[in-house]
Amino acid sequence: MTNSLQHQAEILQDRFGLKVAARLSEGVTDLPHDISERLRASRVRALAHRKIVRTHSAATVVASGASAALTFGDEGLSWWSRIASALPLVALVVGLIAINVVQNNSRAVEVAEVDAALLTDDLPPAAYTDPGFLQFLNSSKDTAQ
Repeated sequence: MTNSLQHQAEILQDRFGLKVAARLSEGVTDLPHDISERLRASRVRALAHRKIVRTHSAATVVASGASAALTFGDEGLSWWSRIASALPLVALVVGLIAINVVQNNSRAVEVAEVDAALLTDDLPPAAYTDPGFLQFLNSSKDTAQ
């Protein structure tokens, strides 16, 4: 919001400057040659000594289609600042990799426990794939009740 107000103020300043320059230019043709030369020399000196104002933009919004991105100005960022700004992204990637490794290890432990239970059981592993085994389990549940 303040960016648009600043932009409007700059436009108003430019218009005012153009109006003043046009008004001053109207009377230039009536001045004697020596006065117009002194004014020209003064104008050149003023332009040479003018203060150059550096503006720093805090943020810029870049819109492209249905998406927008907030970018910060590139002025004044040292290498350390850039590394520090990339550090949270690196931490996020390292955290995601660590979560993936922990979950893979826990899955491997669960599968190993199931395999150990199957191999140490009284029944051979092929019995679990037999279609009659499911009927045997259902019938043993019914008789136990």
